[in-house]
Amino acid sequence: MRADPLLTAIMMGEGRPGKWLDLQALCEALLPRDQITRIRYFTAMAAARPHDPHVPARQDAYLRALSSLPLVTIHEGSFLTKTVRMALAYPPPGGPATVEVIKTEEKGSDVNLASYLLLDGFHGKYDTAVVISNDSDLAEPIRMVRSELGRRVGIYSPRARLSVTLKSTGPAFHRRINASVVARCQLPDPVIDAKGQSIAKPTDW
Repeated sequence: MRADPLLTAIMMGEGRPGKWLDLQALCEALLPRDQITRIRYFTAMAAARPHDPHVPARQDAYLRALSSLPLVTIHEGSFLTKTVRMALAYPPPGGPATVEVIKTEEKGSDVNLASYLLLDGFHGKYDTAVVISNDSDLAEPIRMVRSELGRRVGIYSPRARLSVTLKSTGPAFHRRINASVVARCQLPDPVIDAKGQSIAKPTDW
């Protein structure tokens, strides 16, 4: 069966192990009986942070490494960073009730994933789409693919529990990604791309 995995940047969340993740190896491990036709990876381009100015360089290295994988296509969104004032959960007596914080939002990744999920299904490019995410915002496009296009959608969650909203879409299957699988599916260090250039894993990964 032709499978078309679609992934979001949640697999690369801060504080998670296995950041040098080989997405093609991961999908092949998760879907050993399927013919994988394309892997779409949706991410947002990170900006430098005051406490971590090397975020863009690490992300660039990873995306260049992913670009060496023949089945992977990268779709870029963006991050929106702004200063907002928010209420304190437990304001100190006689102190301020609010505080200014830096809020970062990922823009475009979920919309892009939903768009390609529908577009590829409409053009018959897969029999089963596999969404690797736990984002409940994807529930409606998943329902539309199933009900309107009559195509199967499976869900793999990088978190321990699948979103209740995603479960309600009636996926063909819903499973958790085991940490041991992520640990096994790492890119070589360094990666050698098609031009013979060496791409090293970031030292703090």
